[in-house]
Amino acid sequence: MRAARYYDRKDIRIEDIEAPVAGAGEVLIDVAWCGICGTDLHEYLDGPIFVPPAGHPHPISGESAPVTLGHEMSGTVAALGEGVTDLEVGQHVVVEPYIIHEEYYGKENYQLSPDMNFIGLGGRGGGLAEQIAVDRHWVHPISEKVGLDEAALIEPLSVAHHAVSRSEAAAGDVAIIGGAGPIGVLTAAVLKALDITVIVSELSELRRQKALETGVADYAFDPRDVDVAEEVRKLTDGKGADVGFEATSVDVVLNMLFDAVRPGGVIVNESIWGHRPEADLATLVLKELDLRGTIGYSFDHAATIKLVEEGKIDLKPFITGKIGLDGLIDEGFDTLINRNETAVKILVSPSGKGL
Repeated sequence: MRAARYYDRKDIRIEDIEAPVAGAGEVLIDVAWCGICGTDLHEYLDGPIFVPPAGHPHPISGESAPVTLGHEMSGTVAALGEGVTDLEVGQHVVVEPYIIHEEYYGKENYQLSPDMNFIGLGGRGGGLAEQIAVDRHWVHPISEKVGLDEAALIEPLSVAHHAVSRSEAAAGDVAIIGGAGPIGVLTAAVLKALDITVIVSELSELRRQKALETGVADYAFDPRDVDVAEEVRKLTDGKGADVGFEATSVDVVLNMLFDAVRPGGVIVNESIWGHRPEADLATLVLKELDLRGTIGYSFDHAATIKLVEEGKIDLKPFITGKIGLDGLIDEGFDTLINRNETAVKILVSPSGKGL
C-alpha cells in the first residue's frame, strides 16, 4: 500500500510499504480521509519533534524514523482482529491516536502518562496511508449521518474541546482567540456550542470571514488594522475577555492575549511551539493571569462526537481543500506553510477515492 513516510526535516516520501493486518484486539481500518495538522507542519519544518529520530526508537512503539505520518483520520472497518466483537466490517470510525503504556488506558489524565506519543508521529502506522491497524481501545464509532470527510476533523475538534475544558469557560463568558486556523476556529465552535461570546484575531481575510460566516465567531479583527486588546475592552465595558486561547505559536499573539484578558482571567496555550516564546511575563504577574497548557485530549472524543452527531457543530465549512497522497507536499504542506491565508483544513485521501 502507499503511505507518506517521514524520514527527517523536509524529507517526506510517498512509498509503497507492506499493508498492515489486524492482530488480536485490533481493528483494521480503510482510511478515507486524513487531515494535515499543524503538528505535521512543525515536524516538516522544525522536526523531528514527536517523531523519534532515526536510531532512537520510541520506548513504546519501538519505532524510529522513517514512520508513517497522519493522526487526524476517519475510515471504515476493514477487518476485526481476534477478540473484537463490538464493531462491524464497514462501520464508520475515527481514531483517538495515542501511543501510551497500556497500564494507563482509561486512567485519569492518560494524555500525560510517561512516554506518551501519537499514532502517525511516534509510529504504529498513520492516517496518511491506505490502511492502518489500531488497538480497539482507540477506535470510536461514528454515525453514518456524519460524512467521513467531516469525521476526519473529530481529532482536532477533540483538541479544541479539551482546551475549552481546561479554560473552565462557562456560558455568558467572553473569549478571545489568537488565530483562526483549524484549531482556532474549532475552539471557537466548541465555545459557541457552550453559549460563549467569541472574538478572534486573525491576519487571513478568508479565515476571518469563515469564522464569521459559520457563526463560530461574533467578532473577527485583523491585528494589522486595529489594536485587538483595545477592541476587546471596548466590547466588554473595559473589563477584558474572561478567557483567551493561543493558537498560532506567534510571540506577539501570546502577548496580545496577556493584554486582552481581564485581570485574574485564564489563557490556554494550544500551540506546539517550535521556538522559545518572548513572553511578557510582567503583565502575567501584575494581572494575576492563569496561563495553562493543554495537550491532546482526555475522555473528549465521546463528547465531541456527540456535539457533531447532534448538529451542534457543523464541520463541513472548515474543509477548504481535498487532495490525493501525491499532492501532500506541493498542494498540502506548501499551501499551509506559504499560503495559509487561503486555507483552513486540507484533507488527504490516501487511496484517491472521493476526489
